[in-house]
Amino acid sequence: MKSILVIILFFPFSSIAQFEIAEVFSSNMVLQREEPIAIWGKTAPGKMVEVKLGSTLRKSVATKDSVWKVYLPKRPATREPQSLIISSGDTVVQFQNILIGDVWICTGQSNMEWPMIKEQHWQGEIYDTYQPYIRLLNPPPTGRNVFGVPYTDSLVKRLTKERFYDWNEWKNCDSSSIKLMSAVAYYFAKKVFSEMGVPIGIINLSIGGAPLETFISIEALSQHVIFRKKINKNWLTNDALPVWIRERGLQNVGNNNNVPADELGPNHAYKPGFAFKAGINQLRNFPVKGVLVYQGESNAEELERVDEYKELFKVFIKEYREAWNNSQLPIYWVQLSSIERKYWPMFRNEQLQLLKETNYAGMAITSDIGLQNDVHPRDKKTVGERLARWALNKAYKQNITPSGPLPVKAIYVNGKVIVQFDHIANGLKTSDAKPLRGFSTDGQNEIEANFADSGIVISVSSKPQFIYYGWKPFSDGNLSNSENLPASTFKIRVK
Repeated sequence: MKSILVIILFFPFSSIAQFEIAEVFSSNMVLQREEPIAIWGKTAPGKMVEVKLGSTLRKSVATKDSVWKVYLPKRPATREPQSLIISSGDTVVQFQNILIGDVWICTGQSNMEWPMIKEQHWQGEIYDTYQPYIRLLNPPPTGRNVFGVPYTDSLVKRLTKERFYDWNEWKNCDSSSIKLMSAVAYYFAKKVFSEMGVPIGIINLSIGGAPLETFISIEALSQHVIFRKKINKNWLTNDALPVWIRERGLQNVGNNNNVPADELGPNHAYKPGFAFKAGINQLRNFPVKGVLVYQGESNAEELERVDEYKELFKVFIKEYREAWNNSQLPIYWVQLSSIERKYWPMFRNEQLQLLKETNYAGMAITSDIGLQNDVHPRDKKTVGERLARWALNKAYKQNITPSGPLPVKAIYVNGKVIVQFDHIANGLKTSDAKPLRGFSTDGQNEIEANFADSGIVISVSSKPQFIYYGWKPFSDGNLSNSENLPASTFKIRVK
């Protein structure tokens, strides 16, 4: 009688006698509801693999390149734990405590990476973190929190697409597993689950300091008439990339000839295309509900990078929707907060314009919770819950106001400019019960503004070209709606 090996496997591609299962599968995971479920891996060519989820059994034979893949029929959401059994010859692998629900990928840089244990509400929230229907996958990237110094040999060895993310197993959400998880992602998941009751899985691929370019593939950048210049030489000396990230890269890997490299230079978290290759590209067969992004700080320090960001993010959106073969894949991002940094008002406005030009998208406004001299606002609860509003409204079709006021148009009539808004809920107001502030016609000198039935009215001596709001880097604008959601920074042309 053949022996049977029953084990629990987890990341990365787990190997037993040349039998491998893809990185994303482990016990405690969430599989995406209402989508065909792909299970895949590698084994010897021609070898049979059987996959059983509940009572459903499917088989596959490994191809000549050793890849096997099984598709299971789509399923509705369930809170009842499922078992996934994968067998091939004498090898039997069993994953347990699996839920069917919605999976969200979270990516970006340090504000998305920011862990619960350092979040403003942690001491009070810790008692409510046992959330059995929220599951977490939180693979730390190579070099996390290693700044200003050369990487050690052990880190250098991990700078490959296979080892860059230290893939680990899915965790149940509790006071232990949540400590180092993205606080924004946790609060998002908690809010969505509380409203919808559907199990939520979070995959956190964020990287502190990372530019948007690393989350976009080399292929997508090369196909763009402008952005192909970002990949035409060693990234560490490429002026088409943010200066700050190149400086960080030089400090980590610039003087080490042992770092894995190619024609674009040494591998690193900030290298164009590298995080996409190491993370997203490994998950494209794994159905997801949508993508959350908190990124931009590293692209907001130079005017040229600010001016290109909207179009660069469009490349990001297009690629992710193509990766999951879903032109309506929800993608929601966080507008940068307020801080004393020169170009941030313009950057926030670029993010707003992106929203206006993108379908199935949303933008959480955070200008009211920024810190004047710290790029890391500690209140991630507000951020996560504002992202959740967009998901609840757009993806889950709930009757909820998704955002604070967003400008629709500005019209000049008889010595006055009338600015009209969307997402006013039950009306506009100020967040602090004081007179309106934050408006100007030049982005510098504040002018008086007042509420009117049609929106905001500004008296002017002549027709201005634009109306600005919240244009100070550290904005003190106080326009909000009845849901206490703040208005976005904006620059709008007057008609």
